[in-house]
Amino acid sequence: MQTDNPFLDGMARLFTDAAGAAQSVRAEIEGVVRQRMEKLVADMNLVPREEFEAVKAMAAKARAENEALAARLAALEARLPNP
Repeated sequence: MQTDNPFLDGMARLFTDAAGAAQSVRAEIEGVVRQRMEKLVADMNLVPREEFEAVKAMAAKARAENEALAARLAALEARLPNP
């Protein structure tokens, strides 16, 4: 916006420059925060979702097998003569 008033022109230019500088600072801060968060997550030694799901499925299968074996053992013990 152009006016005949140099003071207003200077203020408009100042605010435009300040907005550009604020956007640059914001982008820089976002980059630093993103970098820090990625490093924090990497240092936490988290497992990928796929590995977690695979181990979860293995645990469920082992639990089911354990329950089946416990039932089989109980049935075999029931067949033993009582002393």
